[in-house]
Amino acid sequence: VFANGGYKTNPYLISKILDANGVVLAEAHPAKAGDEENRVIDSRNAFLMDNMLRDVVRAGTSVRAMALKRTDLAGKTGTTNDSMDAWFAGYQPTLVAITWMGFDQPKNMGDRATGSGLALPIWIDYMEKALKGLPTREREVPDGLLYSGTEYYYAEYPPGTGIQSIGVNADAPQEEDKARDKVKNELF
Repeated sequence: VFANGGYKTNPYLISKILDANGVVLAEAHPAKAGDEENRVIDSRNAFLMDNMLRDVVRAGTSVRAMALKRTDLAGKTGTTNDSMDAWFAGYQPTLVAITWMGFDQPKNMGDRATGSGLALPIWIDYMEKALKGLPTREREVPDGLLYSGTEYYYAEYPPGTGIQSIGVNADAPQEEDKARDKVKNELF
């Protein structure tokens, strides 16, 4: 959904089956992104999420993916508690791939087992081949978003007019509640 700008599409594994003579026996005809009937996320939200996930590749835990020398990659690493699983979910606007490392039965893979260290290199190897020859596709900023300095804003909430915080009343006590910290510290 983030890769294509906010549209629901059904994933498929096999795009076409040919016989020995090259005759098409079966072919997938998935819904294409762009049909507003299939929109499930506002285009602005999809763009903002995509922008954050591209930052993970540009300067975060997935920076090694920059070895592919593309600016249209985005993704997120993942490591479960106790390093039982390591994964990377990444995409380019026309292709999504997820890699996973782990055991069939939960088992610690070691202290250094991370999505960035184990799953990401597999994803990079796959995407290097899968994206070969495909042009880089930059995302267009959808209508209704403004860019100011280093941040995007909804047009209806330009800088200085948006909600600064949610659920905090101006009359709320300004002092920190130490009793809450005491209970939290006792629990954990």
